[in-house]
Amino acid sequence: MYLVESKGGAIACMLIALVFLGTWPAVLTMLERRGRLPQHTYLDYSITNLLVAVLIAFTFGQIGSSTHEKPNFLTQLSQNNWPSVLFAMAGGIVLSLGNLATQYAWALVGLSVTEVITSSITVVIGTTLNYFLDDRINRAEILFPGVACFLIAVCLGSAVHSSNAADNKVKLDSLPSDKNEGEQASTVIPIENLPKDMENGNVSAEKAKAGTANFLVQLENRRAIKVFGKNTFIGLAITFFAGFCFSLFVPAFNVATNDQWHTLEKGVPHLVVYTAFFYFSASCFVIAIILNIIFLYRPILGLPKTTFKAYLNDWNGRGWALLAGVLCGFGNGLQFMGGQAAGYAAADSVQALPLVSTFWGILLFGEYRKSSRRTYVLLISMLFMFIAAVGILMASSGHRK
Repeated sequence: MYLVESKGGAIACMLIALVFLGTWPAVLTMLERRGRLPQHTYLDYSITNLLVAVLIAFTFGQIGSSTHEKPNFLTQLSQNNWPSVLFAMAGGIVLSLGNLATQYAWALVGLSVTEVITSSITVVIGTTLNYFLDDRINRAEILFPGVACFLIAVCLGSAVHSSNAADNKVKLDSLPSDKNEGEQASTVIPIENLPKDMENGNVSAEKAKAGTANFLVQLENRRAIKVFGKNTFIGLAITFFAGFCFSLFVPAFNVATNDQWHTLEKGVPHLVVYTAFFYFSASCFVIAIILNIIFLYRPILGLPKTTFKAYLNDWNGRGWALLAGVLCGFGNGLQFMGGQAAGYAAADSVQALPLVSTFWGILLFGEYRKSSRRTYVLLISMLFMFIAAVGILMASSGHRK
């Protein structure tokens, strides 16, 4: 079994995990904006996410000889370690619920702001729990100032969202309209009234420039989850629920691999990170499949009904959804590998993933294009604070004895 044992190796795992975990939400957001139903996308994503855990278990988990203290993956499957297995599976359940919630929050609240809020809740609750679960191997005088930086970034992120929403309202209100008095300019324009590309039938042969009012309207007509007219509170409630779920999955994984509460029988070795990750991903997969099949026939937020047969026949964007599952699977696996070596509180530095998601949001989706100077100042300040936060949390890394 291969284990990361150096602080440098742990930090490398966290940095790669940061990129992967910040990229897969952008991929799923892209598919939703292109009109693919989130139920279809998440089913595809869940399959490869589980396959990555199986791959990691049968490679890294089987490398080298097996010892009593550090058994290989297959050896540990037959051991009486069910208390730890249940903790790992509980972590997978709350992660699955959180991921499922965020795919709707990305549409309602926006990719960048959703990631800021959920990551910050994760750091404030999860990192504090991990610090005490890890027997305080991280340096508190460095760790908690990093947590404070995340809190400041939350405030800045909320201000960015508020400022950008105001900018978008000004853009939409500038559109010419024959609407009755009191009707919002942001009402969805029927898709049949927009010009079409005669060759392939796509809406708007002349693509609007990112950041313009026409761009916002075209996006609304094309995307799967309609957001105009939706109550902002619904999106924020979903986001906070997801953040709470995310704050619990790493502490649960921590207990599964280190047995701080002494639930295992004497002589039974702790779950190695790869065995725990396998059970973690298996429970995550089961919950995702059950809930998304239900959502096929009983959709939420005004999405159309679909069927399992329709899902099987929906190949539009399937490759991207499968890629998202691969990125998330390897991102979680690397985070846990780094956390086992340097402490799970320090591994929560990957919660600076909004840095990556914001980059993709600006590059791919045109977020914050043609916004006000105030929005740009707040955005840069938020990104600067996240950079400081991830650096400080990584500097707090300890070494597990």
